Amino acid sequence: MNQFVKSHGLGNDYFVLDQAAISFELTPKVIELLCHRNYGIGSDGILLLVPSSRADFGLRILNPDGTEAEKSGNGLRIFAKYLFEHGHCDKEVFTIDTLGGIVTAELETNAGNVPFVTVEMGSAIFQSNLIPVAGEEREVVQEEITVGDEKLKITAVSVGNPHCVVFVDDLDEEQIRKFGPLLETHELFPNRINVQFAKPISRDKVQILIWERGAGYTLASGSSSCAVASACVKNGFTDGNVTVSMPGGELDINIRDDWSIKMRGAVEEVAVGNLSTDILKRIDEINS
Repeated sequence: MNQFVKSHGLGNDYFVLDQAAISFELTPKVIELLCHRNYGIGSDGILLLVPSSRADFGLRILNPDGTEAEKSGNGLRIFAKYLFEHGHCDKEVFTIDTLGGIVTAELETNAGNVPFVTVEMGSAIFQSNLIPVAGEEREVVQEEITVGDEKLKITAVSVGNPHCVVFVDDLDEEQIRKFGPLLETHELFPNRINVQFAKPISRDKVQILIWERGAGYTLASGSSSCAVASACVKNGFTDGNVTVSMPGGELDINIRDDWSIKMRGAVEEVAVGNLSTDILKRIDEINS
C-alpha cells in the first residue's frame, strides 16, 4: 500500500502511483506536496495508473502545480516500463489511454529490464481551433506575436497537448526562462501552452530548450520533442526522421507523411519506496 516507483526519461522525472493501491485522494495540494523537491518525493509530475474501458491501461498525468496534462512522451515511456517491470503486464506491445488519446507502447526488453521504449504518439495537428489558439481558424506557422517587450515568430501544434515552438539562431537558457512563462500564459492560448525554443542543426537534427506548462524549465520532454520535430518538418527545416537534442539527452522522432508520430528513447528507474507515516499524516491534514 502507498508504494511509489520513481523513474526518469532523459532527466525528466516522474513517479508512478497505482490508484488502486493508495489510501488517499490526490487533490491538487497533495500533488504539489508530493512533487515538491524539498518536502516531498520531488518530481516533474505524477503518473497515476487508473482503469480504462478502451485501452489496456489508463494513465492520468499530474503536473507539479496540481493541474492535469493530456500527454507526456517521457511519462508514457516511464509508465510503460513500470507496467512491465512491476508485474502489471507481460506483453511487449500494449495500449495506454490518456486525456490526449490512446497511444501504443512497444518495449525493448533485456533480461526483464526495459531500457528503451517506442511510443506511437498520435498525430500532429496545426489547426488553431484544435490546439487551441485564439482568433480566426488558421494554421499558426511562423506567426509574429508580441511577447513582453519583443516580437517572436511562433509555430503552434498539438500532439495531444498544445505546444508553441520558437525557432532561434542560438539557444539561451535565460531566454527560455524569461519568455517561457510569458508564452505559457499568453492570451492567445486559452488552455495555456508548452513552449520550446528550437535551433535546427541539420536535415536530421534539432536542439531545443523547454518550458513545460505547469512544470516550468525541464531538461527533456517527449511531447515537446514530437512537437518540435513536427514544426521543423512543417517549416521545411528538417526531413521526417529527426533526432531532438535536449539538455537531458536525445530522442529519435519519426514524422510520417500523414503527420503521425513515432518516438523512441531511453528510460531509467531511480527508486522504489513507500510513503512514510509522516508524509501520509501531512496528506491527511491537507485533505481534511
